[in-house]
Amino acid sequence: MKPQICLVPKLEGLGGMVSFQGKFIQGLKDREITYTFDITDPKNTAILVIGGTRHILQLWRAKRRGVRIVQRLNGMNWMHKVEKTPLPAAFKAELNNQTLAFIRHFLANHIIYQSKFSRDWWQREFGKNSTPVNVVYNGVDLLQYAPQGPEELPKDHFRLLLVEGHLNLANGRGLETAVRLTQSLKHKHGLNVEMVVVGDVADALKAHAHSMAPDLWITWRGIVPHALIPSIDRTAHVLFSADLNAACPNSVIEAMACGVPIAAYDTGALKELVQGGAGEVVPYGADHWQLETPNIAPLAKACVKIMENNSRYRRAARERAETAFGLNTMITSYLEALVG
Repeated sequence: MKPQICLVPKLEGLGGMVSFQGKFIQGLKDREITYTFDITDPKNTAILVIGGTRHILQLWRAKRRGVRIVQRLNGMNWMHKVEKTPLPAAFKAELNNQTLAFIRHFLANHIIYQSKFSRDWWQREFGKNSTPVNVVYNGVDLLQYAPQGPEELPKDHFRLLLVEGHLNLANGRGLETAVRLTQSLKHKHGLNVEMVVVGDVADALKAHAHSMAPDLWITWRGIVPHALIPSIDRTAHVLFSADLNAACPNSVIEAMACGVPIAAYDTGALKELVQGGAGEVVPYGADHWQLETPNIAPLAKACVKIMENNSRYRRAARERAETAFGLNTMITSYLEALVG
């Protein structure tokens, strides 16, 4: 029977999915594999649940028909447990977690975790089960995301890049940390440093950042087309990964593919992603699960080290991406779980 794969987008509030979905669909087209978004289509041979779905009954009926169900899992909602959150938002966050856990335990024939960190987190919170699992890192087009390009690194200053999705006063801790990092690089280490921020940043958070450090050089790039990210990456000396407990942040693997070293705290999957001299991952210095303030000093020293040996770090970053984050490797691994 010719395979047909149904793609089920993830629940709201669990991070970006469009990037993965677009890459995976292109991979299916390249291999001439039919796909749909209709769980009830009788021609489906496998369903890829990109996280969770509220169409549980339809998913259960598909499993009863013998359709193979593969669930892709990253992390889970957790900040509502440690900070004051409006009751409706907290309820929704926890409901999403429980829905994911239900699919994982009762419906999935195979689970793909985006990192070992993600796998261990789910198994710690909800226990191990007999469902087959494997870890597949997110992939990147190594031709599109490459060190070669017409862009040049600034020669008269150090450029620190921060790439995030949507930031506001409620989730702007990563930006605050980046501001404190940039302050340290400028005032304690004497660097002429520009902080470039890509993403949708609320005006109130921009104002807050400037109030924290009115003398800093901050360039707000805003939302940019995804196709422009490689050209922006290539002009940075280092990418600071600000997201706490991230399962497999695309900004990190995209930057490494462009030859950009990573500076990050040892939270989430960062230590397993940034290896082989592709950057520096340093201790957080506090309890990140409780959203405590991190220790800036080791992170600043790591950035200085990367700056002083930038060419070596850039080569290692690209080599790490070629070894672990090729798009074809990711798609092949998913298809092995879906169709064998």
